[in-house]
Amino acid sequence: MSGLESFIPIILIFVIMYFLLIRPQQRKIKEHKMMVEAIRRGDQVLTQGGIIGKITKVKEGEEVEVEIASNVKVTIIKSTVVNVMNKSEPAK
Repeated sequence: MSGLESFIPIILIFVIMYFLLIRPQQRKIKEHKMMVEAIRRGDQVLTQGGIIGKITKVKEGEEVEVEIASNVKVTIIKSTVVNVMNKSEPAK
């Protein structure tokens, strides 16, 4: 019985860590993945590098083309998008 009682605090620490750290992080990752999958042409996005631009083309795979200035387009990886600032209307 004494051996089991000594493991109870360790088990409680792991349970608390799961609910305070691991579970919220998994939820945040899932939300980011959904946001990245919903990116479409015309959305204004913010990248991890701090660049704000408008998506001009969603390519096959993990790449998107972003216009960061007039006639200046760069290709970025979708997962580097941190935030979608302005959502565009769906194409009809």
